[in-house]
Amino acid sequence: MPENKSLVQCYNRGCGQLFDLNKNDKDECCHHPGAPIFHDAYKGWSCCNKKSVDFTEFLNIKGCTLSKHSNVKPPEPEKQVLDKELDKKKVIEVRAPVVGPQLPRPPFHTPLTVLEARIADSLKNAIQQATTKSVTEADGTIAIGTTCKNGGCNATYEGPQTNDTMCTHHPGCPIFHEGLKFWSCCQRRTTDFNTFLSQPGCTTGSHRWFKEATPAGTVKCRWDWHQTPEFVIVSVYAKKYDPTNSCVKLNPIRLNVKLVFHEEENAVFELDLELRGVVDVERSSASMLGTKVEIKLKKAEPGAWSKLDFPRIEEKKETVKSPVVQEDKDDLVDLTSVEAISPINNLNLTG
Repeated sequence: MPENKSLVQCYNRGCGQLFDLNKNDKDECCHHPGAPIFHDAYKGWSCCNKKSVDFTEFLNIKGCTLSKHSNVKPPEPEKQVLDKELDKKKVIEVRAPVVGPQLPRPPFHTPLTVLEARIADSLKNAIQQATTKSVTEADGTIAIGTTCKNGGCNATYEGPQTNDTMCTHHPGCPIFHEGLKFWSCCQRRTTDFNTFLSQPGCTTGSHRWFKEATPAGTVKCRWDWHQTPEFVIVSVYAKKYDPTNSCVKLNPIRLNVKLVFHEEENAVFELDLELRGVVDVERSSASMLGTKVEIKLKKAEPGAWSKLDFPRIEEKKETVKSPVVQEDKDDLVDLTSVEAISPINNLNLTG
């Protein structure tokens, strides 16, 4: 078929179609009269409120204006021409940072001050719910509607007669590896998450209505830090810890965080650091939130800290700096604490 030489490219943004110059008498060009805007990972157009974080979706956003096609290229943005002569006259003055005399470091075992932490309402509500649940478990009573804690069993407690039914479940642990999802006990592999969730159990037994308690002293929490010109902020990520028995202690060069967990008997997480810099204890603060403890340390002298703390000899065996967190283990996923939305209503996911 011979090429139609009368067809030309439309340069209106968002159109890009070929059109016939001799038949360009209708408003058939759907385009964006505005300019593209890229801001905070969002990509959109200044002429309409359509935006996306995906570049392909951004390119496929349909135009918001109808008009005739145009074969005129839009003008290129003007490039700023550097004035070399003016640039030579510029004097860049570099000044060394003003660093005063370093404050003396008191002994590490200087008495600690307990920071009065602000307790968030979300943490109070979580603790209240956990207390109610623990009292129910201590009494041995099972609430109607409680789901079986065995993985893969979708039974709910409807009364004592439910205990007479067979529990079909997976005794192993779920494994996600290279796109495959399967249970370690039966190795039936799939790439679809819903298919994985709907796999029937491979073992029969009795229902388990209560979650097994974590052994004492095994709680390990992930923590991190960052800094601003005036503060060093330390965050310890934890949930359902007891704000009454937990505490944050501080002296000018030492930070001690102790978290006591309500659901596990004698389960404690402790972080004890010798700080790299000197802090102002009176102007420091702590907040106990639903998902973390945030400690805001006020720098007592200007300057950036290269690291948060000095390693201590007695802490090398315990590896306090980099605690091992269960969810960081390769390919293993704990599905025993956070309820997932799935065909199996009782299957729980840890997030």
